[in-house]
Amino acid sequence: MKRLIFMLVAGFVLQSLLAEEIKDFGRDRLNSSPRHADWIDIKSGARTIKAFVVYPERKDKAPAVIVVSEIFGLTDWVRSLCDELAENGVIAIAPDLHGGQKFEDLDAARKATSALPKEQVKADLDSTADYLLTKIPSCNGALAVCGFCWGGGVTFAYANENPKLKAAYSFYGVAADSPDKVKNIACPVYGFYAENDERVNATIPKAEELMKAAGKKYEPVIYKGAGHGFMRSGEPANPNVREGDKKARDEAWARWKPLLKQLP
Repeated sequence: MKRLIFMLVAGFVLQSLLAEEIKDFGRDRLNSSPRHADWIDIKSGARTIKAFVVYPERKDKAPAVIVVSEIFGLTDWVRSLCDELAENGVIAIAPDLHGGQKFEDLDAARKATSALPKEQVKADLDSTADYLLTKIPSCNGALAVCGFCWGGGVTFAYANENPKLKAAYSFYGVAADSPDKVKNIACPVYGFYAENDERVNATIPKAEELMKAAGKKYEPVIYKGAGHGFMRSGEPANPNVREGDKKARDEAWARWKPLLKQLP
């Protein structure tokens, strides 16, 4: 009996460590980065949210990109992605839309994310955008948004909600599915999708049709051999890195970097 209890406890501990490891790699990059980063407070209505911001090393003012996380919230990987964006010349800011929640497992993350009111998410993104444009002197006024998985869907939706955006980069998030969700989009939407992700990819054709009919720019690219979440699962620092996803991640960055340079 003691042996059984020991094995069960050990298994539980190992599972917890693996779950945490999957979500929370990227700290080494943050600790070795030469770029300046801050935790800041942003007022969002009656609430105050935290956000992580990284500044590029450049002598002139820079465009800014809002980073919308996966369902795991503001993990070390998301913050390391902000640093990678800053390395490419933009101010990157990731608001904590999950209110500081930490998740024990994937199911808990799903439940917490599905419980977030859409109006609250939009308000927090609006407050983040306003903060960038009014409180960060090194921002040149050009604003974009990117997001991953859940955040990719939020990104596509937010492109329709904030006319100040200059670009939206949606990574493997569901696309718009009705005319009212594209009619107000004022910026190009660039989609980054995985070949082995039909759940999400099935939403692309309808979005293409809607965006074309509305005279909007939508450029989806599907990366061969990749699975959902390839920007995270293809990260070299990921202890469970997948080679097909690593190739797709490299190809996505090769496309994304020139697009970032096109920001005003």
